[in-house]
Amino acid sequence: MNPEQAERYLLARELFGMRFGLDRIRRLMTALEHPERRFDSIHVVGTNGKSSTVRMIAAILQQHGLRTGAYLSPHLVSFGERIRIQDRDLPDREFAAAIERAAHAAELVDRSLSGDERVTQFELWTAAAYAELARQHVEVAVIEAGLGGRYDATNVIPSSVQVLTSVGLEHTRWLGPTIADIAAEKLDVVQPGGTLVLGPGLHPDAEAVAQAVAAERGATIVRAPADPGVEVGALGLFQRINFSVAISAARAYLGELDPDAVARAAAEVRVPGRLQLLSERPLTLLDGAHNPDGSAALAQSLRSILEQRGQSGLVAVISILDDKDAAGMLAALLPLCEALVLTRTGNPRALPPPTLQSLASQLGGPRESEIVPDPRAALERAQTLATTLSGPDGVVVATGSIYLIADLLREAGATRASAL
Repeated sequence: MNPEQAERYLLARELFGMRFGLDRIRRLMTALEHPERRFDSIHVVGTNGKSSTVRMIAAILQQHGLRTGAYLSPHLVSFGERIRIQDRDLPDREFAAAIERAAHAAELVDRSLSGDERVTQFELWTAAAYAELARQHVEVAVIEAGLGGRYDATNVIPSSVQVLTSVGLEHTRWLGPTIADIAAEKLDVVQPGGTLVLGPGLHPDAEAVAQAVAAERGATIVRAPADPGVEVGALGLFQRINFSVAISAARAYLGELDPDAVARAAAEVRVPGRLQLLSERPLTLLDGAHNPDGSAALAQSLRSILEQRGQSGLVAVISILDDKDAAGMLAALLPLCEALVLTRTGNPRALPPPTLQSLASQLGGPRESEIVPDPRAALERAQTLATTLSGPDGVVVATGSIYLIADLLREAGATRASAL
């Protein structure tokens, strides 16, 4: 396969939808001779902060001299972003080869399944990632769960450290209606005798589930502090919390940490799509927050940025999918906004901009509110508004959906994250 063929093959697997259960991924692991057993692993679950924390743990481990890999989801621009070796996205050729190897195994597994059962896209991705991490001889891989934990395809690794970043109400159709239900699904990744790292500020119901699961499985609980005690280069107050969780996870795996190595990782790590700097004048930031908790964390960081720049508000470019809590997200962001530009991405689940505009008005949003259907044109209009309203020190943020961020990054031709 060449990269284009590999991408088409993956996209074709979307037709099989999302199916729970670990039988198919276990068969894939058998067909691939169990690559998941050929490296150590740290498993990261949670509602928000997973991708950032995965990158940060991997950065700390790499700074300690380990050959380190990571598996993340979703990607922003290219599929190769999901598999990382030594702080490098998988190049196109290696990506295609990894998919081809996993595809051969998937075809074998498909023939062994009954009825309309087929290996799903995410299962194929996960199998390709584990096989590639093993092929590249990583010593330890940091693995981000996709959805939940119990029946997520990633949950076939014998991880020694498990990380719960946060728990909020998300995907309740699949994970359950309460915080406790969702926490239980995520915490099923805890291994007997493992070490469970908990992010700070967990909901009491999630904390109670964590204690019960740890007691049942003989796992040790480590609670990460709210502050990492080191300067973090990734922009956003929430990234300090994520880096604190990463330090606790790395320490749980390695034991004693080298402060200089931790400081280097903190200074260098960047997270595409999370308060990513796109341009300076006006200050234009991209953030993929897509639930109320994520939007609240974003708002806290934006408030700090506005204060530092002496600004009273910002211009927001917003697109939200129809299965998200749009009202909760807007309620967190609107108090900071001087103007809104509502748009939509190419994703068919994107809410129509007039719907968002009406909802924002009901929630007391700013009078200055426009609809610009094309995301790039919407961003350009927001930058013009910010300059008109606040001068060259104006602030623009595009948020609400990772698909919006992906569309804008494709237009900009870059995924590498920057910081102020």
